Amino acid sequence: MEALANGPIKQDNRNGGKKQENLNGGIIDRPTNPMVTPLLTDLYQFTMAYAYWKAGKQNERAVFDLYFRKNPFGGEYTVFAGLEDCIKFVAHFKFTEDEIAFVRASLPPSCEDGFFDYLRGIDCSDIEIYAISEGSVVFPKVPLMRVEGPIAVVQLLETPFVNLINYASLVATNAARHRFVAGKSKLLLEFGLRRAQGPDGGISASKYCYMGGFDATSNVAAGKLFGIPLRGTHSHAFVSSFLSHDEIIEKSLRSHDGKTICEDFVSLVHTWLSKLKWSNLLAGIFGETNQSELAAFTLYALAFPNHFLALVDTYDVMRSGIPNFCAVALALNDLGYKAVGIRLDSGDLAYLSCEARKFFHSIEMEFGVPDFGKMGITASNDLNEETLDALNKQGHEVDAFGIGTHLVTCYAQPALGVVFKLVEINNQPRIKLSEDVSKVSIPCKKRSFRLYGKEGYPLVDIITGENEPSPKVGERILCRHPFNESKRAYVVPQRVEELLKCFWPGKSGKAREELPPIKEIRQRCIKQLEQMRPDHMRRLNPTPYKVSVSAKLYDFIHFLWLNEAPVGELQ
Repeated sequence: MEALANGPIKQDNRNGGKKQENLNGGIIDRPTNPMVTPLLTDLYQFTMAYAYWKAGKQNERAVFDLYFRKNPFGGEYTVFAGLEDCIKFVAHFKFTEDEIAFVRASLPPSCEDGFFDYLRGIDCSDIEIYAISEGSVVFPKVPLMRVEGPIAVVQLLETPFVNLINYASLVATNAARHRFVAGKSKLLLEFGLRRAQGPDGGISASKYCYMGGFDATSNVAAGKLFGIPLRGTHSHAFVSSFLSHDEIIEKSLRSHDGKTICEDFVSLVHTWLSKLKWSNLLAGIFGETNQSELAAFTLYALAFPNHFLALVDTYDVMRSGIPNFCAVALALNDLGYKAVGIRLDSGDLAYLSCEARKFFHSIEMEFGVPDFGKMGITASNDLNEETLDALNKQGHEVDAFGIGTHLVTCYAQPALGVVFKLVEINNQPRIKLSEDVSKVSIPCKKRSFRLYGKEGYPLVDIITGENEPSPKVGERILCRHPFNESKRAYVVPQRVEELLKCFWPGKSGKAREELPPIKEIRQRCIKQLEQMRPDHMRRLNPTPYKVSVSAKLYDFIHFLWLNEAPVGELQ
């Protein structure tokens, strides 16, 4: 992503309107989804904007925090995602005449014409956005984004920001949790497009699953848009669409080195199948295999000799699929090719993967084919966190997992619960109270820091007032629970990391953080997850990560709480 300087923005019509060029020379892409426009908001944002305008308050300087209240999936961490989409939205925030006409028709006829002239003139040049870096591990109550600017404009950003952050962070966290259970060494493939909630759900899932630690996707559009590696072979329909080898017209295959040609690859496959059937180590394991399946595998190998991976459970895994695959793989091996492996999509995955591995090892021993025992085994079939955990406990030989429905739909929890709360207006701190203490907001403009301990793990996130001194390495700091007076601890940090950085400076003149490419964000996510203490990461009964406020901010929260809360009267 090229740098985006500040200043007025002009339309770049030479590129189909897909980019906007800043007058200072920077270029930033439009949002990936063309539906992300100023109209992607709730009606009440427009009714509030009109009321602000009517009262002459539309330009009052407001500060809002975007955060969430509880980690998803019963865990104790969340992965922050969606920031780049928010910045793209802000960079291109401008009402068209058609949009203004629709807003006019949607509001009561009593709304004055001057308001629509106001909408016509606004953009985000006076907005400032401070955020935690995308791909970071984050926790409840800590602001993910702080948005400052004219209150009416910031209100119009609320719903799209919450929308863009909510699902992105949820699915990135879901992906990270699947990665944690599967382990570092396993290949994780996102296969969720057909089960995702619509096209945008599918595109977003592919992007943020990759960010959360998956290795590849089956989604071709996501591969093109984001540069995510693509993986995929064939379905059961391909296997069952063949009736016999007579359907294979072109039977020749040039060797891998290009020096020779096998004129009848089909016969070579049959020769190997016969050898397998009567081998010393495999005798009696299988009888007659399904010949239409063998024809399908053979043709697929002829089409993709360097990338042969077969789905082996269409008819019977051990009696047909595995032997047929091995016959084709061994024929390819004779010509200098190396098959990729098999995919299991049904049945007892732990048992079948172990039996397949034994079969592969037997072939390596019997026929002296180097590394045949290490043949890749991919498993799919409605996998989720619990399935992966069960497979680990049972013992399995799966090298790669293709995961779809439970991953991209976030089946275990449908939403993260991101909120956007006013914390300051015209330099006056504001607080939102509730009988539910978890819903009480933390007032005023704030800074956030992560404090690290002697072992290199994060110990606590601390929120301070904007003008408080920053925590210092080696200096004893009192960290307090925002609302529970008995929960407090001293911390002497060995490293201090400030979390909120400026990603959209507005007119402030501050330096802007670059938006890194997705691969860099993915690496940040993986690195941060590895830095977390193991007891915060475990699936069952994880230790809650501590989020605190400074002693000064604690006192101010409770002072403001007492001042704002109505005093009851007993009769």
